[in-house]
Amino acid sequence: FSSTKFDAVIHFAGLKAVGESVQKPLLYYNNNIIGTINLLEVMAAHGCKTLVFSSSATVYGWPKEVPCTEEFPLSAANPYGRTKLFIEEICRDIQRGDAEWKIILLRYFNPVGAHPSGHIGEDPRGIPNNLMPFVQQVAVGRRPHLTVYGNDYKTKDGTGVRDYIHVVDLADGHIAALKKLFAADIGCEVYNLGTGKGTSVLEMVAAFEKASEKKIPLVMAGRRPGDAEVVYASTEKAERELNWKAKYGIEEMCRDQWNWASKNPYGYGSPDNK
Repeated sequence: FSSTKFDAVIHFAGLKAVGESVQKPLLYYNNNIIGTINLLEVMAAHGCKTLVFSSSATVYGWPKEVPCTEEFPLSAANPYGRTKLFIEEICRDIQRGDAEWKIILLRYFNPVGAHPSGHIGEDPRGIPNNLMPFVQQVAVGRRPHLTVYGNDYKTKDGTGVRDYIHVVDLADGHIAALKKLFAADIGCEVYNLGTGKGTSVLEMVAAFEKASEKKIPLVMAGRRPGDAEVVYASTEKAERELNWKAKYGIEEMCRDQWNWASKNPYGYGSPDNK
């Protein structure tokens, strides 16, 4: 900040595994919340008060109905979600205290997929905590099976339902948010980024099997602490105010995820360091 003048900050950084946050809440509170406070202080000190923050649909907790609108009550069900909720409140507070701040909070639903080139994709450290990177590791032979956490939910096939969004659509949402911030005196606004459609774990696995032509062996296990049953977005506000709408469905998400995984079975590394 001291050597470069920035127009805005997009704040992606943070720990993001729900299960790990339940086991290590202090790690999450320290990293996500304290790290964000440090960033905000440095931004303010250098006169950069335009922010896009990566929030999460976890701030809705276990919603009583779907789709989730931005006006829903907020009640995160796990420490990871609470870090996002607390940071949202911090952002609202600093904007109320200083009108020079312009902030957009983007509530991500479930980002998946990869860049269509196959050169940029998700490469988690250790055992993946999210569905799609785990599925891709099974498909390339790095893991023997996928563990499905919970098959007794009140859903069409018993598995949890989420709103999966292609990372390219998500990236486009950030560009739309920046354009909004630069064009208007916006204060602090929040937008959902999702497709508005719910997809179950088994539906996503079936779509990946079709895209990859690989069989994904499944092992059923109990529910994970902190996981919600059904969560998907209302995207009307983003469509109306950001002129943004997701373009890709689960077929394209799985196609691009497999394109990345098949070209890079060990991610950005090699078998020796995985």
